Amino acid sequence: MRLTTATERTELPVLQSPAAVVVMIACLLAAIFLIDGWTDRARVQHLYYLPIILAGTRFTMRGGIVAALAAVILYHVANPHLLSWHYGESDAVQVVLFLAVGIVTAKLTDDNRRLHHLATTDDLTGLHNLRFFEAALSRMVRAADLAGSPVSLLVADVDHLKSLNDQYGHLTGAEGVRTVGETIGRHIPHDAVACRYGGDEFAIAIASCGEVRAQRIADDLCAAIRRCAPTLAGREFPAATLTISVGAASTSRHPRRPFPKDYALEGEALFKQADRALYDAKSGGRDRVSVA
Repeated sequence: MRLTTATERTELPVLQSPAAVVVMIACLLAAIFLIDGWTDRARVQHLYYLPIILAGTRFTMRGGIVAALAAVILYHVANPHLLSWHYGESDAVQVVLFLAVGIVTAKLTDDNRRLHHLATTDDLTGLHNLRFFEAALSRMVRAADLAGSPVSLLVADVDHLKSLNDQYGHLTGAEGVRTVGETIGRHIPHDAVACRYGGDEFAIAIASCGEVRAQRIADDLCAAIRRCAPTLAGREFPAATLTISVGAASTSRHPRRPFPKDYALEGEALFKQADRALYDAKSGGRDRVSVA
């Protein structure tokens, strides 16, 4: 599955690099350690929570625990009386809180990521769902408008799925759809986003992609699925049991007609073009690509 590119991330660019985040956490811990050693005030010691929360958020459980343990060690070094195990009640509470903050932050972050994954993923194929895809396509069209580059959209449909359902049962048909979705996920390029938007219908948006490249990608997808010899509902099927028809459409910039500012509307228009091309592919015999 392609989780693009995480054009979906909203983090600052510097925070997308794990190494940069590690350096930031280390600098924060060092700065707080120096201030703690100079002042010996409880209010300053609470600042250790900042790098712990950052580590737990960025690196989940392992990061939260490592940062919390680092804070505990620095807290002891900055307060030498603790090295002889002379703990006051506030010292013990502080150490426990360091660890608790790291663990709780990591757990909440992990739960949030799981919920986000469930909310944006099609449970049958592992591809994105329609809600995620529509937002990603809108952003992709906007980026293409700013960069002056094309965007292509492929719309695919599984051929003769009803016959497969009628002859072998709906479980076989569902596993056929899953197989097609998983094959699409393995073969689309890194700058593409794919979703299942209907029972056996798929859409694939590809950034910086013109008509020629879009047709080549679509042809490769058709060939990959045609070569597949799937096992569906425990039954082995020969190659070419599953095939798809694909409609492709691409945007083009014209100096006299800039993109409209409603990028969602532009994405919808692109989808309609690809959908009409899909109809032509199915009318022309299926297992083929038609370009709008």
